[in-house]
Amino acid sequence: MKKRYEDLETDDGTVVRYRRHDNGGGLVAQTASVDPTAFVAETAWVDPGAQVGGGARVGAHVWLEPGAVVGPHAQLGTHVHVGRGAVVGAAARLGTRVSVGSGARLAAGVAVSADESIPDHALVTRPDGDPHSLAA
Repeated sequence: MKKRYEDLETDDGTVVRYRRHDNGGGLVAQTASVDPTAFVAETAWVDPGAQVGGGARVGAHVWLEPGAVVGPHAQLGTHVHVGRGAVVGAAARLGTRVSVGSGARLAAGVAVSADESIPDHALVTRPDGDPHSLAA
């Protein structure tokens, strides 16, 4: 049986405690907010102050930095990185190895293909009539 929590020391010496999420077993900081209906894969990390909405799916090896927000029913593939304070809108879909920069905003329903990188503070919206492509 796995430990129910892990302690991690940050660069500045602060110790942050992470607990295992009941749905998937991913590590969630005590000050993060993850809806019980969200799935957080066992190898995913949700940092302090991050939020994950109901029905969202956080894949393996995903890292949500402090203050990141993942909207309800969003789907994050494997090896995704969501930067500090970035927002992934409701029902957005991020492919494998997507990187979302700090402070970036992805609108609801946006689909981001594998291996894409969204710059810091970018605003990504869905072009009219095409739910699967990006317009920055």
